[in-house]
Amino acid sequence: MEYHRLQFALAAMFHYLFPQLTMGLSFFVVLFKTFGLLLKKELLLESSRFWVKFLALSFIFGVVTGIPMEFLFGTNWSRFSQYCGSVIGQTLAMEGVFAFFLESSFLGILLFGEKRLGQKIHLLSAWLVFLGSWLSAYFILTTNAWMQHPIGYRLNANNNLELIDIRNLLFNPWLFWQFFHNMVAAVVTSSFVVCSVGAFYKLSNQHIPFAAIFLKHGIVVGLLATIFVIFPTGDGESKQVFTYQPTKAAAMEGIFHTEKNAPLIIFGQPNLQTLTLDNPLYLPGMLSFLTYHRFAAEVKGLDHFDRNQWPDNIPLVYYAYHIMVGLGTYFVALMTVAVCFLLARNLDKQQWLLWLLFLSFPFPFIANTAGWITTEVGRQPWVIFGILKTADGTSQAVNAGNALFTLLGFLGLYVCLGVLFLFLFILEISRGPQKNVHMENV
Repeated sequence: MEYHRLQFALAAMFHYLFPQLTMGLSFFVVLFKTFGLLLKKELLLESSRFWVKFLALSFIFGVVTGIPMEFLFGTNWSRFSQYCGSVIGQTLAMEGVFAFFLESSFLGILLFGEKRLGQKIHLLSAWLVFLGSWLSAYFILTTNAWMQHPIGYRLNANNNLELIDIRNLLFNPWLFWQFFHNMVAAVVTSSFVVCSVGAFYKLSNQHIPFAAIFLKHGIVVGLLATIFVIFPTGDGESKQVFTYQPTKAAAMEGIFHTEKNAPLIIFGQPNLQTLTLDNPLYLPGMLSFLTYHRFAAEVKGLDHFDRNQWPDNIPLVYYAYHIMVGLGTYFVALMTVAVCFLLARNLDKQQWLLWLLFLSFPFPFIANTAGWITTEVGRQPWVIFGILKTADGTSQAVNAGNALFTLLGFLGLYVCLGVLFLFLFILEISRGPQKNVHMENV
């Protein structure tokens, strides 16, 4: 079972590097295109054309890396697919029929239709690509939300699950905070990428007008998104975990024992022999206050639950969660400092800050990956929380040796795809935006 899990986790983590960039860049393309037409600024319109190329690149690699996951449902997780296929198949099919075709069709117009179809149709295409990419995320997250918080189902005569009402699936209460937290996190990723390219152009003294545009918009959007990803979306997501998956919440926070006035752990290493944290640095009472708005509130620790209900890798859940939170704090601090210098109109003179903005672009990808590790590993031992254990969802016909063999093949393929993507990405950055923009538009 471990190789099955590792293979799917690797496929999902590598795949999600691209959709988060697609969803975030679609927001920036719409932003540049809309305000470029409203303000009649050719510089903004050219910025939109520049980022559309990266949007298309991440979309293509997202499609390519997403296909193996669909096959893994059938090859490695056949018992899971048979048990709940009539439920999750609904939203996965909707994603393909409604969202994917909307996104892919209008992406072609966005890439090649500006001169042929005019600015109004081109702007509409930008908005529909943005809508398609976010709608695609909605259907995928609907599936995941149901696995986190399954409602509105029943057992049929074949002892498999089926839906009672599709509204329970599409409007699962778990989905609200999960969707907005995930989408804002995607905007954080794209804002750091836009800032990084702007900082690179500024540091290398090339494409200076575009460097200013990318830095200005990336920093402002980045600050708003980094705040919003913490509150209210991150706060709301955390509270629903405490409500519906308290074992995951306890593992995330490193709370082994039920206690009142529970501390918020800043740093420490989980010790599973003593069920304590080594070298803890914490804020007394803050976890109780942030979760229940009372310092005296009781927070259930892992000792409140049977051990067979605990996540099977508590250190991984704990460290992944704290990496995500730590990076989120860094994002807010960096963007706040950058906005201050931007408002003071001396950002250009802060070489150290430009270098930080340039080098920080990988961190949102790491934070997003850590967030998903927290979500998925923290749900264990369940693949459908409270209903189906992960061990009961695998394909019995695919043994560990076969899973390891294909896992190694996937690793080789992903290395090649990753190198190719980076090569094409860097190539487009080196080419830069078009240079025929009139300077009076700057």
